[in-house]
Amino acid sequence: MKRAYILIGLALLGLLIGAWVVVDSNRSPTPVPPAVAAVRAPFAAYVAGSGITEIGRGNIAVATTVPGVVQALYVKVGDRVARGDPLFSIDDRDLQARLGVEQARVAEASAALEKPQHKLRRFSALQQRAAGVISAQMMSELRDDVDAARTALDAARAVVEQSRVAIERLTVRAPANGEILQVNIRAGEYAAADARATPPMLMGDSARMYLRVDIDESDAWRVRPEALAMAYVRGNPTLTTPLHFEYIEPYVTPRTSLTGQATERVDVRVLQVVYSFARTALPVYVGQQMDVFIQALPQQQPAPER
Repeated sequence: MKRAYILIGLALLGLLIGAWVVVDSNRSPTPVPPAVAAVRAPFAAYVAGSGITEIGRGNIAVATTVPGVVQALYVKVGDRVARGDPLFSIDDRDLQARLGVEQARVAEASAALEKPQHKLRRFSALQQRAAGVISAQMMSELRDDVDAARTALDAARAVVEQSRVAIERLTVRAPANGEILQVNIRAGEYAAADARATPPMLMGDSARMYLRVDIDESDAWRVRPEALAMAYVRGNPTLTTPLHFEYIEPYVTPRTSLTGQATERVDVRVLQVVYSFARTALPVYVGQQMDVFIQALPQQQPAPER
C-alpha cells in the first residue's frame, strides 16, 4: 500500500512539472535590448550601402629612378610635405668624385681655348696693320682652331651639367603636396628601382577621407550625384557626417567588400560610388567600414533622364 502512495505522488509531481514546462514555454520571451542602437535612415526614400574608408584620390608610391644605398632620410610618417620637398637621398659619393674630374676637364678645355684665341687676335692685328702679310688660308685655319677648342669646352661643360643632373636625381623629392603615410626604407638600406619592389615611401592627400560605397546593382538606377548622403560610424550611430559626392565608378563590379551579415549575398554585382568628408569630422581610420544612406527616388518612380 505504501508503494502505491509513492507511485501516485511521483505521478502527480510529474504532471505538475509537465504543466509548468508547458506554461513556461508558451510565455513571451523578454525582449533583449540590442547591444548597439540601430541606425535610423535619415531620408524617407533612400539607398543603403556599406562603405570602406580610404585616404586620398589614389596614394603615391614614391620611388627612385636610380637604385642605390640610402644616404639620408628627411621625413617621417605623419609629416606634411609640399611639392619639391626632399624626402630621401641616395649615396652620391661616386658621382661627386666624377664631377670633380669633369670640372677639371672644363678648366683644361678653357685653357686650351685661350691659345688659338690669343693667336687669332695677334694675327688679326697684324693683318690690319699690313694687308696681305697673313694669308686668308692661315686666318681660316686659325678660326677653325678656335671653333674646335670652343666646341670641346662646350662638350666638357655639358658633361659637368649631366653629372649635376644625375646627382640631383639622387635626391628624391615630393611629387605633390601631401602627407607621408609609410616609410619603408632606412638610412644604409638599398633602395631598388624595380617597380615590383615595395616602394620606399607612400604619400597621399590626407586632408579629406574618402568613402567607397557599394550599391547593389538593382538600386544603381536610384543613385544620383546631386543626392544627399550621410555616413554613420558602426558601433555608434550618433557619430555621423554628411558626405560630399566625388564620382561614380562607371563599371559595375562583383562585390568584394563583405560586411559579414548572414543575409548578405556574395553573388551580387555592385556600383561603387565615392564620397568624401573632412578627416577631422569623425574618429575613423583607413579601411574602416561605415553605413551609408543616400537619398533616392521611390522605387515606383522612374529615374530622370541624365
